[in-house]
Amino acid sequence: MYKFTLELLFQIIGISSASGLLLKNDQLNVISDNGTFLYSYEMKAAHLSRHPLGTQPSENIVKKNKPDFEAITSYGDKIYVFGSGSTANRNQMVTLNAKDKQVISTDDVSEVYQEMRRVSGINAENFNIEGAIFTGADWYFLNRGNGESGKNGVFKVSGQKPMAISKVSFKEIVLPWIKGIPAGFTDAILIDHHIYFLAAAEDSNSTFQDGAVLGTLIGRINMDQMELDFTEQISDRHKFEGLTLKQQTVDELSFLLCEDDDTDKLQADIYQLKLKR
Repeated sequence: MYKFTLELLFQIIGISSASGLLLKNDQLNVISDNGTFLYSYEMKAAHLSRHPLGTQPSENIVKKNKPDFEAITSYGDKIYVFGSGSTANRNQMVTLNAKDKQVISTDDVSEVYQEMRRVSGINAENFNIEGAIFTGADWYFLNRGNGESGKNGVFKVSGQKPMAISKVSFKEIVLPWIKGIPAGFTDAILIDHHIYFLAAAEDSNSTFQDGAVLGTLIGRINMDQMELDFTEQISDRHKFEGLTLKQQTVDELSFLLCEDDDTDKLQADIYQLKLKR
């Protein structure tokens, strides 16, 4: 068992359904699966700013119409935001300048998502991207196995742009169950050639419909072998969807997490998780 502490660190008023976090340049960047903004929060000044991810930015979009931004990552001076791919209108990749948060490009990644489904054998009803990592040479995407097939796994897409497919591979990752329900990936980050991830259990076998939350665990995957190193349940009632590294020492990793309560409430709860190595 890994020793950990979990505490509510602060709340950000003005964000609903936070789905991803990225701490970069001393700013906490937040995406929401309900809207089309990138939110930047200055933690010291407690100041929130909004940056449109499209030409018609909106908050609390009707579920069937939302682009469902679920994954955020960065490399160098760029930030990348991805839709989940769980429906036909959720296939966007938005690239932003990390400094001024201006949109550089908006791309359709439906073709690479289709190739990912073909390689993995995951059909459209079970495809749900919830985490993304870019190393500068390869992309890693995590599929949340909250559909009927319950297939969690990691895709590797070679190339600097995921639209230009050169090679796609897939490794299924079997995760523990929580209260009789299998956990499914909700976010991931790269630390020292290991993928640290969150996975939540929700009493629903649909990538579209929400269900009762049963808890969240954290875990680690060795990137070389693509094998599970460990998992540790950190909550039996929260669905944590965002994960970013706050600080690391020889003995401890400190993360920031966000909770998606699947409501329209304009409040994002940010937690701090400290994990002993």
